[in-house]
Amino acid sequence: MSACPVAAPPAVTAAPLPVLGHDVRVPLVTGGEVTYAALDYAASAPALQRVWDDVAAYAPYYGSVHRGAGYLSQLSTDLFEKSRAEVADFVGCREGDQVLFTRSTTDSLNLLAAALPAGCRVFVFETEHHAALLPWQRRADTGVTFLDAPRSPREAVETLERALADREPYGPALVCVTGASNVTGELWPVRELAAAAHAHGARIVVDAAQLAPHHPVDLAELDADWIAFSGHKLYAPFGAGVLAGRADWLREAEPYLAGGGATRVVARRADGGVDVEWHESAARHEAGSPNVIGAYAIAAACKALTEAGFTSLVERERQLVAAVREGLARVPGVRVLSLFGEDAPRVGVLSFVVDGWNSSHFAAALSAEYGIGVRDGLFCAHPLVRTLLGGARDEPGECGAPDESLNAIRVSLGAGTPDEHVERFLRAVEELVRDGARWSYRTENGRCVPA
Repeated sequence: MSACPVAAPPAVTAAPLPVLGHDVRVPLVTGGEVTYAALDYAASAPALQRVWDDVAAYAPYYGSVHRGAGYLSQLSTDLFEKSRAEVADFVGCREGDQVLFTRSTTDSLNLLAAALPAGCRVFVFETEHHAALLPWQRRADTGVTFLDAPRSPREAVETLERALADREPYGPALVCVTGASNVTGELWPVRELAAAAHAHGARIVVDAAQLAPHHPVDLAELDADWIAFSGHKLYAPFGAGVLAGRADWLREAEPYLAGGGATRVVARRADGGVDVEWHESAARHEAGSPNVIGAYAIAAACKALTEAGFTSLVERERQLVAAVREGLARVPGVRVLSLFGEDAPRVGVLSFVVDGWNSSHFAAALSAEYGIGVRDGLFCAHPLVRTLLGGARDEPGECGAPDESLNAIRVSLGAGTPDEHVERFLRAVEELVRDGARWSYRTENGRCVPA
C-alpha cells in the first residue's frame, strides 16, 4: 500500500529562539551532509544562545560559593543567591517556600523522598517517569500505593480521591504526579489533583521536567506543595536541577548530604563525639561546593523564557504540535500513543509506532538517512509505555524484525525548533513508510545501527 502524501505543516507565526547547534551539519550514510534536526528535546534540550552567552560572560569571574572573602567568591555567592531568587520568581514561589539546587529532577525527588516524615504514605500513578516512580520505595517506613493508569483527566482525579479516602491509618501523605508526560506529552490536571490531595490532608509534588520548559508553572496558582525540574530540559546545560516548595518537611529532615555548607556549628563533645547544628535554610540540603554555573544557567534560562514571552512560545509550540499530529495522521500505519485521547492538550512531546517496523530500526533510519535525531525505547517510563502498547516484551528484537510492539519512537520539540525540522521529519516518515529504508542495518548491543 502506498502512503498518502504528507501536507506541509501550516506556517508558524513566531520565530524559534536561537539555540546552540542550530547549524551543526552531520553526515548521511547515503552520502553528503545535512543540518542536524534535533527533535529529542524531551531528553535534553539544546542550550539557548542567550544562556550560553550569559554563562560565558560570568565564567572569568567564577569563584567558590560561600567559601571566601575574595572578590570573585563574593561575586559568585551573590550570583548564586540571586539565581535562587530568579528561579523562585519563575515558578511562583510563595512566602516561606524554599528553592533548592540539586543535580536533576531525579535528584530533587530523591531528596524529597529522604525528607518524608516517618510513616508517610505516597500515592503515585504507574504512568510516571522512573524518576518519580521509584524514589519512594527506598524508605522502609514509607508505604507506596501505585495507581493504575487513568484514561482521562477526570478518571485521574477520581482514582486519586478513592485511594486517598481509603487510606488507613490517617497520617502524612504525599501525591506525586507529572505535569506533562514524557511519553505522550499530555498535560495532567495538576490543579484538580492538588485540590483532591489537600481535601484529604495530603501534599503533592509535581514532576515538572517536561512541563516547565513548555508551559508556565506557578506553585501558587497550581496550589502544589513542591515542583521538581531539570536545567538540561529547560535549555540550560551544566547538570543542575531544582526542588522548590514548602520548607517545613525539608527543614525538619536530616540533611540529604552531610558535609560542609549544610552546617551552622560543629563541635566536639567531651565523650569524643561530635555535635552538629544544621542550617534550616536551603543550605541544609546543599552540602559541598554547589554547582554555581549550573544554577546560574537555570536562572538565565528562566529569565530568557520570561522575557521572550511564554504566551507566544506556547502558541508557537501548539502550532508545531498540531502540524506533527496532522502530518502523522496522514501516514498509513502510524499510531500516536495517548492516554487521554487524540484531542488531549499536550506539550511538544509525541510518541508513536509504525506498523511493520521495529522502532529502533525506524529511529536509526531517521538519523542515518535524514539527519533527524529522535528517541526510541520505553523512555524511562516502562509501565506506561507497556500499557499504551498493550504489553511489550523485555527482550530486544532483531533489527528489521516487524516488531513494532517492542517499544516506541518519540519526537519532541521546543522553543528552538524551526519549521524546517518538522517538515523534514514528516517527509522522512512518509518516505520510510512508503519506500522502506535505503540502507542496511544490523543489531549491536540491542540497538539498530547502520551496517
